[in-house]
Amino acid sequence: MKQFFLFIFLIASTMTTTAQIPENAEAICPILVGQQIPEVNLLNLNNQSVELMDLVKEKPTVLVVYRGGWCPFCSTHLAALNEVEKDIQLLGYQLIAISPDEVVDLISPDTDEQVSYRLFSDPQSQFIKQIGVAFKTPETLSGYIASKNPQGRISEVMPVPTLLVINTQGEVEFTYINPNYKQRISGALLLAVLNSLKK
Repeated sequence: MKQFFLFIFLIASTMTTTAQIPENAEAICPILVGQQIPEVNLLNLNNQSVELMDLVKEKPTVLVVYRGGWCPFCSTHLAALNEVEKDIQLLGYQLIAISPDEVVDLISPDTDEQVSYRLFSDPQSQFIKQIGVAFKTPETLSGYIASKNPQGRISEVMPVPTLLVINTQGEVEFTYINPNYKQRISGALLLAVLNSLKK
Protein backbone atom coordinates (compact mmCIF):
# COMPACT_ATOMS: atom_id res chain seq x y z
CA MET A 1 0.00 0.00 0.00
CA LYS A 2 2.93 2.35 0.54
CA GLN A 3 3.48 2.51 -3.20
CA PHE A 4 -0.17 3.14 -4.03
CA PHE A 5 -0.65 6.09 -6.39
CA LEU A 6 -3.67 7.06 -8.37
CA PHE A 7 -1.26 8.39 -10.93
CA ILE A 8 2.40 7.50 -11.21
CA PHE A 9 4.74 10.34 -11.99
CA LEU A 10 8.20 9.34 -13.17
CA ILE A 11 9.84 12.73 -12.76
CA ALA A 12 10.95 13.56 -9.23
CA SER A 13 9.28 16.60 -7.76
CA THR A 14 11.36 19.75 -7.40
CA MET A 15 11.03 23.11 -5.72
CA THR A 16 8.57 25.07 -7.83
CA THR A 17 8.89 28.73 -8.68
CA THR A 18 6.00 30.89 -9.86
CA ALA A 19 7.36 30.80 -13.40
CA GLN A 20 7.26 26.99 -13.33
CA ILE A 21 3.66 26.67 -12.14
CA PRO A 22 1.79 24.37 -14.53
CA GLU A 23 -1.14 25.70 -16.51
CA ASN A 24 -3.39 22.79 -15.60
CA ALA A 25 -3.88 20.07 -13.00
CA GLU A 26 -2.70 17.25 -15.25
CA ALA A 27 0.78 18.79 -15.61
CA ILE A 28 1.78 18.79 -11.93
CA CYS A 29 4.89 17.00 -10.63
CA PRO A 30 4.01 16.09 -7.03
CA ILE A 31 5.97 14.95 -4.02
CA LEU A 32 6.64 11.21 -3.93
CA VAL A 33 6.60 8.53 -1.24
CA GLY A 34 9.91 8.65 0.64
CA GLN A 35 10.46 12.36 0.11
CA GLN A 36 10.56 14.98 2.84
CA ILE A 37 7.90 17.64 3.19
CA PRO A 38 9.19 21.24 3.11
CA GLU A 39 9.52 23.39 6.20
CA VAL A 40 6.90 26.12 5.89
CA ASN A 41 4.84 28.37 8.13
CA LEU A 42 1.05 28.19 8.08
CA LEU A 43 -1.67 30.27 9.72
CA ASN A 44 -4.15 28.71 12.15
CA LEU A 45 -7.76 29.84 12.61
CA ASN A 46 -6.55 32.49 15.07
CA ASN A 47 -4.29 33.93 12.35
CA GLN A 48 -1.20 32.78 14.27
CA SER A 49 1.88 31.46 12.49
CA VAL A 50 2.57 27.75 12.98
CA GLU A 51 5.48 25.70 11.66
CA LEU A 52 4.24 22.66 9.77
CA MET A 53 7.11 20.48 11.00
CA ASP A 54 6.17 21.27 14.60
CA LEU A 55 2.71 19.86 13.88
CA VAL A 56 4.06 16.77 12.16
CA LYS A 57 6.47 16.02 15.01
CA GLU A 58 3.50 15.69 17.38
CA LYS A 59 2.39 12.38 15.81
CA PRO A 60 2.04 10.69 12.42
CA THR A 61 -0.17 12.87 10.26
CA VAL A 62 -2.86 12.55 7.65
CA LEU A 63 -2.50 15.85 5.81
CA VAL A 64 -5.23 16.96 3.42
CA VAL A 65 -4.65 19.75 0.91
CA TYR A 66 -7.92 21.17 -0.39
CA ARG A 67 -8.83 23.88 -2.87
CA GLY A 68 -10.74 26.11 -0.47
CA GLY A 69 -13.95 26.74 1.42
CA TRP A 70 -15.53 27.89 -1.84
CA CYS A 71 -15.29 24.37 -3.31
CA PRO A 72 -18.37 22.20 -2.56
CA PHE A 73 -16.45 18.99 -3.33
CA CYS A 74 -13.83 20.00 -0.75
CA SER A 75 -16.49 20.78 1.86
CA THR A 76 -18.09 17.38 1.31
CA HIS A 77 -14.72 15.62 1.57
CA LEU A 78 -13.72 17.48 4.73
CA ALA A 79 -17.03 16.49 6.31
CA ALA A 80 -16.57 12.85 5.27
CA LEU A 81 -13.11 12.78 6.83
CA ASN A 82 -14.55 14.29 9.98
CA GLU A 83 -16.76 11.20 10.30
CA VAL A 84 -13.71 8.90 10.46
CA GLU A 85 -11.44 11.19 12.47
CA LYS A 86 -11.87 9.18 15.67
CA ASP A 87 -10.88 6.00 13.82
CA ILE A 88 -7.85 7.84 12.42
CA GLN A 89 -6.88 8.89 15.94
CA LEU A 90 -7.31 5.35 17.28
CA LEU A 91 -4.72 4.25 14.72
CA GLY A 92 -2.28 6.80 16.16
CA TYR A 93 -2.63 9.55 13.55
CA GLN A 94 -3.74 13.15 13.63
CA LEU A 95 -5.74 14.77 10.83
CA ILE A 96 -5.03 18.29 9.57
CA ALA A 97 -6.11 20.17 6.44
CA ILE A 98 -4.43 22.98 4.50
CA SER A 99 -5.78 25.40 1.89
CA PRO A 100 -4.32 28.44 0.10
CA ASP A 101 -7.44 30.36 1.16
CA GLU A 102 -7.15 33.15 3.66
CA VAL A 103 -8.03 32.13 7.22
CA VAL A 104 -11.50 33.70 7.02
CA ASP A 105 -12.33 31.60 3.96
CA LEU A 106 -11.11 28.17 5.11
CA ILE A 107 -14.69 26.96 5.62
CA SER A 108 -17.57 28.01 3.42
CA PRO A 109 -20.30 30.00 5.21
CA ASP A 110 -22.81 28.27 2.92
CA THR A 111 -22.20 24.81 4.34
CA ASP A 112 -23.45 23.28 7.57
CA GLU A 113 -20.60 20.79 7.73
CA GLN A 114 -18.26 21.36 10.63
CA VAL A 115 -14.88 19.79 11.21
CA SER A 116 -13.27 19.06 14.56
CA TYR A 117 -9.73 18.68 13.26
CA ARG A 118 -7.36 21.57 12.63
CA LEU A 119 -7.48 23.72 9.49
CA PHE A 120 -4.60 25.90 8.30
CA SER A 121 -4.05 28.55 5.67
CA ASP A 122 -1.07 28.40 3.31
CA PRO A 123 -1.33 32.15 2.63
CA GLN A 124 1.40 32.49 0.01
CA SER A 125 0.78 29.00 -1.42
CA GLN A 126 4.36 28.08 -0.52
CA PHE A 127 3.51 24.60 0.68
CA ILE A 128 1.41 23.61 -2.31
CA LYS A 129 4.06 24.97 -4.66
CA GLN A 130 6.92 23.18 -2.93
CA ILE A 131 5.17 19.80 -2.87
CA GLY A 132 4.43 20.20 -6.58
CA VAL A 133 0.62 20.16 -6.55
CA ALA A 134 0.00 23.80 -7.50
CA PHE A 135 -1.29 24.93 -10.87
CA LYS A 136 -2.54 28.27 -12.16
CA THR A 137 -6.05 29.19 -11.07
CA PRO A 138 -8.24 28.93 -14.19
CA GLU A 139 -9.72 32.26 -15.26
CA THR A 140 -13.07 30.54 -15.65
CA LEU A 141 -13.09 29.86 -11.89
CA SER A 142 -12.00 33.30 -10.68
CA GLY A 143 -15.47 34.81 -10.83
CA TYR A 144 -17.01 31.90 -8.95
CA ILE A 145 -14.35 32.02 -6.24
CA ALA A 146 -14.82 35.80 -5.90
CA SER A 147 -18.56 35.32 -5.42
CA LYS A 148 -17.89 32.85 -2.60
CA ASN A 149 -15.02 34.77 -1.00
CA PRO A 150 -16.07 38.43 -1.41
CA GLN A 151 -13.80 39.61 1.41
CA GLY A 152 -10.76 37.54 0.50
CA ARG A 153 -8.21 37.44 -2.27
CA ILE A 154 -8.21 34.99 -5.14
CA SER A 155 -5.02 32.96 -5.10
CA GLU A 156 -3.08 32.94 -8.37
CA VAL A 157 -2.57 29.21 -7.91
CA MET A 158 -4.66 26.38 -6.52
CA PRO A 159 -3.80 22.84 -5.45
CA VAL A 160 -4.77 19.56 -6.96
CA PRO A 161 -6.67 17.91 -4.07
CA THR A 162 -4.06 15.91 -2.19
CA LEU A 163 -3.84 13.57 0.77
CA LEU A 164 -0.48 12.68 2.32
CA VAL A 165 0.35 10.33 5.18
CA ILE A 166 3.49 11.64 6.88
CA ASN A 167 5.61 10.18 9.68
CA THR A 168 7.00 12.24 12.55
CA GLN A 169 10.26 12.77 10.65
CA GLY A 170 8.36 14.52 7.89
CA GLU A 171 8.70 11.69 5.36
CA VAL A 172 5.82 10.91 3.04
CA GLU A 173 4.56 7.34 3.43
CA PHE A 174 1.50 7.47 1.17
CA THR A 175 -0.04 9.84 -1.37
CA TYR A 176 -3.42 10.15 -3.04
CA ILE A 177 -3.32 12.91 -5.64
CA ASN A 178 -5.99 13.19 -8.31
CA PRO A 179 -6.23 15.95 -10.96
CA ASN A 180 -9.95 15.18 -11.16
CA TYR A 181 -11.12 17.36 -8.27
CA LYS A 182 -14.44 15.49 -8.10
CA GLN A 183 -12.71 12.26 -7.07
CA ARG A 184 -11.51 12.02 -3.45
CA ILE A 185 -10.20 9.18 -1.33
CA SER A 186 -12.95 7.64 0.78
CA GLY A 187 -12.76 7.33 4.54
CA ALA A 188 -12.89 3.54 4.24
CA LEU A 189 -9.94 3.41 1.84
CA LEU A 190 -7.95 5.83 3.98
CA LEU A 191 -8.48 3.67 7.07
CA ALA A 192 -7.40 0.59 5.10
CA VAL A 193 -4.21 2.42 4.08
CA LEU A 194 -3.48 3.49 7.65
CA ASN A 195 -4.03 -0.04 8.93
CA SER A 196 -1.62 -1.34 6.30
CA LEU A 197 1.04 1.24 7.19
CA LYS A 198 0.81 0.27 10.87
CA LYS A 199 1.71 -3.37 10.13
